Amino acid sequence: MNLEELRSLDFKDMGNWPVLPKLGALAGLLVVILAGGYLFDWQGQAETLEAESLKEQELRQTFLDRKTQAVNLDVHRKQLQDIEQSFGAMLKQLPNKAEMEALLTDINQAGLGRGLQFDLFRPAPQETLSEFYAELPITIRVSGSYHDIGSFASDVSQLSRIVTLNDIALSTEKDGSIALDATAKTYRYLDDAELSAQRRKDGGKTSEGRS
Repeated sequence: MNLEELRSLDFKDMGNWPVLPKLGALAGLLVVILAGGYLFDWQGQAETLEAESLKEQELRQTFLDRKTQAVNLDVHRKQLQDIEQSFGAMLKQLPNKAEMEALLTDINQAGLGRGLQFDLFRPAPQETLSEFYAELPITIRVSGSYHDIGSFASDVSQLSRIVTLNDIALSTEKDGSIALDATAKTYRYLDDAELSAQRRKDGGKTSEGRS
């Protein structure tokens, strides 16, 4: 059919159209129906389907994560038990309040046993409290031979209780001996009353921070 014949078609008498125009009209009507269905119905369903699909993926991932946690629950419990045992072993290396004086004596004896001269041995007037332990810095100054000072540092590190030497400085005295200035830090664990007081203090700070 040519253009002139298409123009002459009567839309009121479509039943008598030739086959090709009928097929074209049916195809156009089908496109209009499909477009209208998508805009007014299918589009919303497609968006809902996509949202539900994303939700399904999230739920599936949550399920897999929890399944993994459940499978590894015994492993996590064993790890927690090991951590608690290690923490308990470390805690046993800290003296209690009654043993602190003996520990200070041990540090002093470690120096004297190496023939060192204590020019200063001054514990801090107040301990620094943490969640589970207290820290006591001790300002020390000892003098002697380089070898004896090295042996003293080694002896301190091998004490049965934890003692660390910090802020170490070496200098030469007029008589040729070596002077060691340092801060020795000793630690002790808190007793039950101190732990309770420290927890109340930390809890109060947390409440103030939230307010």
